[in-house]
Amino acid sequence: MLEQILPAESIENAIFMDYGLHRQPSKMTRMLQELLDGIEQPSLILMGYGLCGKGLAGIKSGKHTLKIPRVDDCIAILLGSRQAYMREFNAEPGTYYLSKGWLESGSHPLKEYEEYVEKYGAQKADWIMDQQYQHYKRLALVGHSRSDLETYRPQAQKVARYCERWGMRYEEMLGSDEYVRRLVNLNKVPDNTDEDFVIIPPGGEIRLEQFIR
Repeated sequence: MLEQILPAESIENAIFMDYGLHRQPSKMTRMLQELLDGIEQPSLILMGYGLCGKGLAGIKSGKHTLKIPRVDDCIAILLGSRQAYMREFNAEPGTYYLSKGWLESGSHPLKEYEEYVEKYGAQKADWIMDQQYQHYKRLALVGHSRSDLETYRPQAQKVARYCERWGMRYEEMLGSDEYVRRLVNLNKVPDNTDEDFVIIPPGGEIRLEQFIR
């Protein structure tokens, strides 16, 4: 998606991280900090993350200015806005979201179950999964195009069949690139302020309270 939004001259400066880092917030913190510390030229850095399991908390900007979507996780970014996420949350609070990135990285309940079975055995794996997912009622695949939905539908439906054990129903929805476009456009107006983004000046630190509304 970023390749279609970023100006051509900015693509070469884009750094794509492993999507699986969402499952390891402490590792995410460490790797992002190392990346920022390794950029020598003071820069305006747009971060395509939400708070993501507190994975961004504690990161220091150093000599850079950081601009970050002001959301708890990436679902609001996928849906296009915090408002879109809140509409879905208020309508269906017990929703587990799937996306291209989560499916490709193996970040979903079926993969978790398979890993737990290998580590603990089937009986304990069943118990762990029940504790985590018994209150979810919907599994939703978010795509940015009809093509995305068609491509990832077979994988998502395989996960959905497993999640039927908790009574989850399967749905699909089109997301939006609007949040990402707004983030990219902040680069054009460095002093712009917007309540949907957290701005960390040089010498600052990302803190949990900055994401509270």
